[in-house]
Amino acid sequence: MQIRFASVMVENQDKALRFYTTILGFVKSKDIPMGQFRWLTVTSPEGAEGVELVLEPMGFPPAQIYQKALIAAGIPATAFITNNVQSGYQRLKSLGVSFRGESKSMGPITAVLFEDTCGNLINLVQPSA
Repeated sequence: MQIRFASVMVENQDKALRFYTTILGFVKSKDIPMGQFRWLTVTSPEGAEGVELVLEPMGFPPAQIYQKALIAAGIPATAFITNNVQSGYQRLKSLGVSFRGESKSMGPITAVLFEDTCGNLINLVQPSA
């Protein structure tokens, strides 16, 4: 078995695609019409080959409740790994990304939460050497 897809629920697929490509630097991989929504994926140029992030439309009402509960509790929808969390923080902050505080050392990682403009918190994580 392999993990090829991970999903984040998004309020608006076009807005999500702009954020994940323009701000985060991911690359659009798939964009397939599926009724009122699309199978829309992005990949990271720095990530593992073949792994895609699905920008999953928020078409299921209970998903909206779940997403809001995660935000309210400060729980990230997913995490992205970086080699330098401080550099990533500065770059994204300069592009207008909203962060939930400063990066913190937490044992084997240093991490900081940011908002993806689509209703999710994302954990930017730098593993310890």
